[in-house]
Amino acid sequence: MRDSVSRPIRENRVPVYLYNAFVFGFGTLCLIYLVAPIVVALSMSFTSGQTLKYPPQGFSLRWYEALIDPVRSATEQIAAWNSLKIAGLAVIGSLLFAVPATIGMTRMKRSTVSTIEPLLLAPLVLPSLVYGLAALIVANFVGVQPSLWLTVVGHIVVFGPLMYRAASVVAQGINPSLAEASTVMGATWFTTLRRVTLPLLMPGILAGAFLVFIQSLDNVSVSLFLADAQTTVLPLRMFALIEESLDVRVAAMSGLLIGLTLVVLLVARRVLTPQQKPA
Repeated sequence: MRDSVSRPIRENRVPVYLYNAFVFGFGTLCLIYLVAPIVVALSMSFTSGQTLKYPPQGFSLRWYEALIDPVRSATEQIAAWNSLKIAGLAVIGSLLFAVPATIGMTRMKRSTVSTIEPLLLAPLVLPSLVYGLAALIVANFVGVQPSLWLTVVGHIVVFGPLMYRAASVVAQGINPSLAEASTVMGATWFTTLRRVTLPLLMPGILAGAFLVFIQSLDNVSVSLFLADAQTTVLPLRMFALIEESLDVRVAAMSGLLIGLTLVVLLVARRVLTPQQKPA
C-alpha cells in the first residue's frame, strides 16, 4: 500500500538535474541579456575611432575628454544639468506627497486603503507616452506652456508612485505600537514623526528616491511633450546625436550614467544594509 501511494509522488517529481539546468541555464541567459548591452556600450565609449562601431577601434579616453570640453559639449552639459535638476526636483516633489500618503494610509482601514491605493498607483499602469500627450493637451487648454517646471510636475505624477510604493512596503512592517508608545510618553506628534516614524521609514524613502531619480533621469516620453525648446534634457540630446552622426560621445554619456548608477547602488546598499555589531 505504501509503495502504491509513494510511486505516483516519485513519478511526478521533477528530477533535480532538470530543475537545476532550467534555473541556472535560464538565469544565466537572462544575466547575459542584461549585462551584454552594458559591456558593449562601455567598450564602445573607449574607442579611438570617429563613430560608434563594435568592436571598437583601439583604446582612448578622447570622448570622455570631449564631454568635459565646455566648448565642444556645451549643449550636452546643459542637457545633463537640466536632467539632473529635473530628477532632483522630482525626488523632492515625490517626497512631499508620497511620505504623508504612506503615513496616512497606515492609519486607515484596510477597506479604505484598498479603494484609494489603486488611484495612487494608477500612473504606473498608464503608459508615460500617453500621459505626456494628455498632459500637454490639458496644459494648452488651461493656458500653461511647456517648461522645466511643467516637466517636473509630470515626472512627479508619473514616478512619484514609485516612492509611495517603496515606502508603503516598509511601513507595513512597522509596529504601530511604537508611535503609540511615543505619544503615551508625552511626545508631540511632530516629535514622534521626527524621532520614530521617519527613521523607521527611511529605508523605503531612500529606495523610492533612488527609483524616482533614475527613472526621471532616463525618461524620454514625458520630457518630449512637456519640456520647452530651451529645456534640453540628456536622453533627448542623446537621441539627437545618434540620429545626426552616431557621435561616440553618446557611448561616453552612457558610460557615465552607468557609473553613476553603480555608485548610487553601492552607496544605497551600504546605507540600507544593517551593520552587524561585534559581539
